[in-house]
Amino acid sequence: MPLNSSAFDPQRQPTISQSPLRVLSPGCFQLDFIRHAFAHPFAWSVEPVCEASFCTTAFQEKSLKPAAVFMPLVQRPSGVHVLFTRRAAHLLHHAGQISFPGGRIEPTDANIAQAALRETQEEVGIDPVFVDLIGTHPGFITSSRYAMTPVIGALKPGFSVQPNHNEVAEVFEVPLSVLMDPAVHRLHRSAQPDGQVRLYFSMTWHSYFIWGATAALLRNFYRYLATAETVFSGSSSSLP
Repeated sequence: MPLNSSAFDPQRQPTISQSPLRVLSPGCFQLDFIRHAFAHPFAWSVEPVCEASFCTTAFQEKSLKPAAVFMPLVQRPSGVHVLFTRRAAHLLHHAGQISFPGGRIEPTDANIAQAALRETQEEVGIDPVFVDLIGTHPGFITSSRYAMTPVIGALKPGFSVQPNHNEVAEVFEVPLSVLMDPAVHRLHRSAQPDGQVRLYFSMTWHSYFIWGATAALLRNFYRYLATAETVFSGSSSSLP
């Protein structure tokens, strides 16, 4: 059955063992380091497991629906956190799932970043004046045929959250250091009725189960930061 089917339980699908990835240094989770990485482009590779879904040429397909999501980074005394939403339980698609704020790009949106910020304000009430844009990452093709481009940015002090409960049940934060710990990343294998096998990542923090496209974007962010650490720190280590 499709990965977004109401009868599908993503937490109960079997996991696949993975080759261990290195633990990133704490400096990689600092906003200054992340800003520096985006300001100085370098060559890096997307997550191999999801490589086909990150194929930018496929975004030209007319069947795809262009969308944008915002990955909000929040500086807290304990370190940088990532803000997420839990979708309302009554929604027709992806009800109750963990996601970044975002949605379909409208003809009135000037660009991808504006679409992501507009959707963020509509869903969780964060005014764009409190957003410091950092950059974008490769787009991801979701199982529902959205061509989803992630926009990364930092939230400035003083922002407030006012969830639109027609769409969002909850807004919460997870430490970036937790999300970027490869020991937390699990790879699942799901057999489909059509005989195909789907692979997807998941990450669990307390009672929150993050999976699917959102987990793929986070896994890709790990790949990005790991390469950035090698490039900017002079480390001789490399990703497997």
